[in-house]
Amino acid sequence: MLKTEELQINIGPQHPSTHGVFRMIVTVDGETITDLKPVFGYLHRNHEQIAEVNTYLQNMPYTDRLDYFNSMANNHAYALAVEKLVGIEVPERAEYLRVLMVELTRILNHAGALGFLINDMGAWQTQLAFGMREREKILDLFESASGARLMCNYFRFGGVARDLPPDFMPRLKDLLIAMPAFVDEMERLLRENEILLQRSENIGILPKEVAISYSVTGPMLRASGVPYDIRKAEPYSIYDRFDFDVPIGAVGDVYDRILVRIEEMRQSKRIIEQIIQQLPDAQGGHINPKARQNVRPPAGDVYARVETPKGELGFYLVSDGSLKPYRYKVRAPSFINLTPLGDMCRGYKVADVVVILGSIDIVMGEVDR
Repeated sequence: MLKTEELQINIGPQHPSTHGVFRMIVTVDGETITDLKPVFGYLHRNHEQIAEVNTYLQNMPYTDRLDYFNSMANNHAYALAVEKLVGIEVPERAEYLRVLMVELTRILNHAGALGFLINDMGAWQTQLAFGMREREKILDLFESASGARLMCNYFRFGGVARDLPPDFMPRLKDLLIAMPAFVDEMERLLRENEILLQRSENIGILPKEVAISYSVTGPMLRASGVPYDIRKAEPYSIYDRFDFDVPIGAVGDVYDRILVRIEEMRQSKRIIEQIIQQLPDAQGGHINPKARQNVRPPAGDVYARVETPKGELGFYLVSDGSLKPYRYKVRAPSFINLTPLGDMCRGYKVADVVVILGSIDIVMGEVDR
């Protein structure tokens, strides 16, 4: 038997969104991982500290920059927290518009995330090009509604900044007509690829007990076989009005995380179709006319959470009765979901590490907030 010594090496940055602010300290025995520690904290965005010197409304565009792939979902979580703290009601039409934007966000996130994951495996072109193509179609809709593609700043306390433009619904319906072919094509490309199966099946297994102990949420938790989704477990906004399923995996490996995200895109489409059927007319209002944007909440604290494409995003706010939050804390899913990376990589090969990291789906703006 060949005698070897353990070696500690530095890996990263590798993932497209880490660009110099994330690395892994890896201990290897030959090609086998014996230990791994994710190292982050270099971005120094200071989101939570900046938020405590801004007014509540001034913080809304800052939430866009947490998970900058999912600004609409970030807006939603923060708006819910402030509305809960102040006691602001949201008109029915605005509730539908909010959920519509968030479910479109879920689709564009998963389409991009799967493309980047396959990119991490070494396949540059097809999957990422397909995913980004569909993402751009949704960003066109976001630009039409909010005026921005990436940092949308669309939500307001008591509703949304503006109603939908006249051309939005026809374009949305065209998108939904074409979407099943895209999702089916993506799934077929992944399920029938022998190389992908070898690199994802039984790789990076996260047992459900370990996932729960780390407070992992979102597709990662559901891929491990735990059917937990805040939209079902603790319905917020108007999610209790929609019929949709919560897809889960059986093994908790990279392959299950891929399949869960694919099925979640189908379920988001299902929710959007119900929104189109149920959406109240413009008389329902896109914002509560009594809601003041320059809010001064009473003294107290509040926690509000939503199911973003990456998992539970929560905002904990403490008010001292002034125009600015006294304390502002973000429960970011990218940060929490990254913590079990060491457990997921031990016993696997060096080549597996990048794939396992990609299957978590992180954005560093949310990790180093």
